[in-house]
Amino acid sequence: MPETIAAALHGAAAPNGEAPAGHAKTSFWALTIGSIGVVYGDIGTSPLYALRESVLAAVGPGKPASEAVVLGILSLIIWALLLVVTVKYVIVLLRADNNGEGGTLALMALASRALGRSSGLLIFLGIISGALFYGDAIITPALSVLSAVEGLKIVTPSLDAYIVPITVLILVGLFFVQSRGTASVAKLFGPLTLIWFACIAAAGLWHIGQNWTVLLAFNPYYGVNFLLHHGLIGFYTLGAVFLVMTGCEALYADLGHFGRGPIRFAWLVVVLPALLLNYLGQGALILVDPKAIENPFFLLFPQWALLPMVLLATAATVIASQAVITGAYSLTRQAIQLGLLPRMEIRHTSEALAGQIYMPRVNMLLLAGVLLLVGLFRSSSALASAYGIAVTGTMVVTAMMAIIVINRVWRWPLAATLALMLPFLFIDLTFLTANMLKVVEGGWMPLALGAIVMTLMYTWRRGSRLLMLKIRKQEIPLDFLVANLEKKPPIRVPGTAVFLTGDSGFAPTALMHSLKHYKVLHEKNVILTIETADTPRVDLADRVRIEPVGRTFSRVVLRFGFMESPNVPKALAIARKLGWQFDIMSTSFFLSRRLLKPAAHSGMPRWQDRLFIGLTRWANDATDYFQIPTGRVVEVGTQVTV
Repeated sequence: MPETIAAALHGAAAPNGEAPAGHAKTSFWALTIGSIGVVYGDIGTSPLYALRESVLAAVGPGKPASEAVVLGILSLIIWALLLVVTVKYVIVLLRADNNGEGGTLALMALASRALGRSSGLLIFLGIISGALFYGDAIITPALSVLSAVEGLKIVTPSLDAYIVPITVLILVGLFFVQSRGTASVAKLFGPLTLIWFACIAAAGLWHIGQNWTVLLAFNPYYGVNFLLHHGLIGFYTLGAVFLVMTGCEALYADLGHFGRGPIRFAWLVVVLPALLLNYLGQGALILVDPKAIENPFFLLFPQWALLPMVLLATAATVIASQAVITGAYSLTRQAIQLGLLPRMEIRHTSEALAGQIYMPRVNMLLLAGVLLLVGLFRSSSALASAYGIAVTGTMVVTAMMAIIVINRVWRWPLAATLALMLPFLFIDLTFLTANMLKVVEGGWMPLALGAIVMTLMYTWRRGSRLLMLKIRKQEIPLDFLVANLEKKPPIRVPGTAVFLTGDSGFAPTALMHSLKHYKVLHEKNVILTIETADTPRVDLADRVRIEPVGRTFSRVVLRFGFMESPNVPKALAIARKLGWQFDIMSTSFFLSRRLLKPAAHSGMPRWQDRLFIGLTRWANDATDYFQIPTGRVVEVGTQVTV
């Protein structure tokens, strides 16, 4: 997920998903503390609102909760954390790495490779999970920061009117500093979040000591009994209980940044005990004082500690928000590389760390969405209704793709695979269904946003394929053209020409127009194709492939992983070791720029044609995206109907 933060915290994991090799023992602890801040920032701030919303969903506002209700909800929370987060993610899915990388799109690539083909169903599942993640990326900052600032009401009720303005200021400041990179502040994330977990664990333990009854919640009987005796209300409550697991996808998504060992250790030793203690402490407080349901998290603390905890909670929620924002950058870059979104500007904010990226358009859209949510819902309780659907949807997709990976990659028998994963898929579907009951109250928002992003991704993928097919019909096979040019050579000019194309088997449009209008050819010509591998990164030894085509033409293929930003000049410099004397200052890059117009008959509806054309105009310039020096680029424009 958040590549940029993770890169600042002592690097990425080794390909096997463990901590990077060659580091001292202290590196393991550094990675562990780093993972506490980055990986667990979201799930670690769930106690701010999760138990409160669960109890209110069960009994309604203004009504006291019975012991059976409190123990039932606590039991559901405990076993959700133990079964779904601990077993499914920490024990099982952390083993399903794609060359050391995790996350839904990495899992999609792994499953596609296991099937030996690009499955339409897997692509569709990847689009769904990617689209839903953007909903999570917008809701998390709004809900987390708003719930933390609401603690000011407990400090002094007179500040109630300032909660939304303060939240807006914090969020604007958070998105404003994104362009400066996160390396310096990222080093503080782990220690600050570690202090956060220590404080919430201590507060919970203190109240557990005043009412040991809450420890009965470890018995799953209380959770099952609650669901059986509360019918639809119990099922509705599950949607709120799920709030304790928001952020669990980060466990898997950050596998490549911190390694399997540090993430597991941090969860089992620090995060899980702290969360359990805090939830049990809140339950004990509610049993002693039913009025504490107003805000059981902050009421765990004495009056003198309230303001410091509000400040610490705000810092913790900013960290959680930072993680999901940089996760959105990382996901967008992966989606672009996989052909699901148009090219967008990617700025590298660090010369030393490749993962330090900033995407201005994504940042702007996220900020607009977050501020819109805060303005519409204005409280964490109202906003909590919108949370859950996006995350549960992603969890369902992850479980479905994991079945393919466990069966095909791990080579488990199908029966054993289903025996392992179907219970988790059932749990995920149950939580998803429970969250769907909140559609009217706010759950429509992530669904609407997901539908928009899915439409954009599908339109871009479908339109790109139709455009490619139409262009292929007009192009000439490269080998045929080169053979003819060698028989009847045109006038030659000094230097090297590099023609970019999506298919090295055909002559690029820019080459054909150059011959048609200028009737000249460079001394050396390179047909350059850039491929995206189904692995997160590509070794430098496999970056460049050169194949001669005739005496004056070469076919060069550059391969990048789907988590890498393509840098053409740097990659071409590797070709020197393979015998090509590449000099950027004597090389011209020829790119085809196509002006698209809607055709009378195409493979898409007219509205989708216009949407695809709009996306192409919104796409970032290929020169900037591939990091080619602008002074060496020649663009040849053509008109194409789609």
